Amino acid sequence: MTGFRMRLLPVLAVVVSLAASFPVGAAPAGGTLRIGIDVDAGTLDPRLANDTTARRVIEQVFDGLVELDPQLRPQPALAESWTQVSPTVWQFRLRPNVRFHDGTPLTAGDVVFTYTTILDPALRAPLRGLYLPITKVEAADDRTVRFTLSAPYAPLLKYADMGIVSRAAVERAGGEFAMKPVGTGPYRFVSWQRNSRIVLEANPDYWKGRPKLGQVIFHIIPDNTTRAAALEAGDVDLIHSPLSPQDVARLKSSPRVRVVEMTGLGITYLNMNLADPLIRDLRIRRAIAHLIPQRTIVRQIYREMDRPATSVLLPAWSGIYTDEITQPGHDITRAKALLAEAGWRDTNGDGVLDRGGQRLALTLRTHSEDPNRVQIAELLISILRSSGIEARLEITEFPGLVQALLSGNYQVVLVGWLGLVDPDRGMYNQFHSKGSQNWEKYSNPRVDALLDEGRQKADPNERARIYREVARIIAADLPYYVLTYQGYVVGISRRVEGFTPIPSGSFRSLWTTSVP
Repeated sequence: MTGFRMRLLPVLAVVVSLAASFPVGAAPAGGTLRIGIDVDAGTLDPRLANDTTARRVIEQVFDGLVELDPQLRPQPALAESWTQVSPTVWQFRLRPNVRFHDGTPLTAGDVVFTYTTILDPALRAPLRGLYLPITKVEAADDRTVRFTLSAPYAPLLKYADMGIVSRAAVERAGGEFAMKPVGTGPYRFVSWQRNSRIVLEANPDYWKGRPKLGQVIFHIIPDNTTRAAALEAGDVDLIHSPLSPQDVARLKSSPRVRVVEMTGLGITYLNMNLADPLIRDLRIRRAIAHLIPQRTIVRQIYREMDRPATSVLLPAWSGIYTDEITQPGHDITRAKALLAEAGWRDTNGDGVLDRGGQRLALTLRTHSEDPNRVQIAELLISILRSSGIEARLEITEFPGLVQALLSGNYQVVLVGWLGLVDPDRGMYNQFHSKGSQNWEKYSNPRVDALLDEGRQKADPNERARIYREVARIIAADLPYYVLTYQGYVVGISRRVEGFTPIPSGSFRSLWTTSVP
């Protein structure tokens, strides 16, 4: 609370500035929805998206072959139907008369182009690992696309929500496509001011029918409290996690605001870089895990908004989740014993452990936009130092943190995942040695074999057996320490109608949302 009071005056100043920056009298027919988001998008090309803000904007501009409903069930989108011809061949029939925002028709060739380029290593698509079982994508005719797989692939339909790009528009725009996207979605791209706002307008020719909103504006407001204050003041209409518990409590008492809370499809975790000589030592990773006061963090920082995690298995993965798989618990004595076992002792009495003349130094990184994570990181730094570790905290803006992860320039990072719609989505890319988001360079042949097997199994019991074994290994090897199961909180102005929050963080329901 002290920090909040200290920030209150500058926060109010920012809100006033923010309100003054909004266009006056510029809203088109249908009304404007103003959304406050925490970080800017990295790209608006769906094939290259690597953050949740990008995905939220992209799903307004683009459509996939399918879209996931709130229960995560695939529903027809650009594909009006599909058939599993054999265990390894799927055929999708495209909806007729769908056009991209530039007026050109959607064809099977655009679908083939989208998936073929994602599979091309040269594009460096972050989600390429999800599509590796696809060996061939071909157009049987202008409205029929056939996928051939190397083996049966249970999550394929859930991943078929990838936005389909226009081949002609991509080839015409080149690298500019990521800044000026052309899709088939309910809203057309208008403008993007980096670190400020992204403006979309209704697509009157949308295949589902014209959206109720005339315009959607994403305002980038990094500070949680500023974002909450903007909602209270009526300067934005919708905000969502990450939010600070004290702000959520205040929003609940605001007559202008409706607050919806649910368990999200996400985790907050420590990513341990196994390419680092220090972190590579399992005893160090286990010592770090034993030093984390997980329940205290959940109680005092998240105020129970998040839940203590037991493993990489999410409670939302019905039939697969179990709380019987656990990570190392809070045990400072055991942590110190592990450090000593690894040869780290305070030989000169300066309070810092050393070995062979080298001081035990560790850098923890996180991003500045989430004050909850900053508080956690500051607490962990204090604990590490009191345990004889020369700990340093490095806080950067989110794009800088992503770059550090991609380049491997880190030891330990506090960050999160959202939108983990399937165990394969939550594990394959992250822990398979060929996974495109295995930033920590984890490699375990048994885990690779299990993850390869898991994506081929449709039987719920077989999937549970496989993913539980993976979770047990990860809890022992600790490339991740999963701190919390994220809560997902949405604050909505009471004048907004028709918006349905979804645990994955999807904003798909903006098509049916309206503002007077």
